[in-house]
Amino acid sequence: MSTTNAFFYGTLCHPRILQRVIGNDGSHLNICPAILLDYTRHHVAGADYPAIIPYTRTKELVKVELSPEERSVRGTLVTGLTPNDIRLLDIFEGSEYTRDPVQVHPLAPASPPPAATAHATQDFVPSTTDPLPPVNELAPAVEASAYVWCNPISELKPELWDFESFVRDNAWKWVGEGSRENGDYGKVDEARWEGRPTAQ
Repeated sequence: MSTTNAFFYGTLCHPRILQRVIGNDGSHLNICPAILLDYTRHHVAGADYPAIIPYTRTKELVKVELSPEERSVRGTLVTGLTPNDIRLLDIFEGSEYTRDPVQVHPLAPASPPPAATAHATQDFVPSTTDPLPPVNELAPAVEASAYVWCNPISELKPELWDFESFVRDNAWKWVGEGSRENGDYGKVDEARWEGRPTAQ
């Protein structure tokens, strides 16, 4: 079976959220921190989740020059996603995004996601990160798919989104008891309720 690499930079960096969306424990996956250059990550107006846009478009939204760190996006590189995983991820991301090929640089060795236990909350994006090394010192780039914002740029805020703040302030809405009322899972849940397969 063919598999797909994907770069996640928002809510799906949290392994519990990824496992919930694909409907399995992700034991067939490997995950590592990674960085995407020449993109920026912004708050979507009225939402907890972010969007990325190429830096060439960022200048329409942000009127100041950004540092190399600010015009790069840290996230997770996930390898081994099955066609059914991707189908469910496409449903989850919806029409606001297109799944585009990008080149990302791994920042550490890959490992499987943690077991999907009820009380685990760890993630693969550290709360503190080392400064961005020179580009020529990064690991070789890996091709992956990323969900890139395709709606009007006016629906994004100029402020840059960060994962640490999401975990601190809003992750409870997406994992555990709080996720039961989260409508963002609705279409994925409907796909399962209709009897479509969600596991290999």
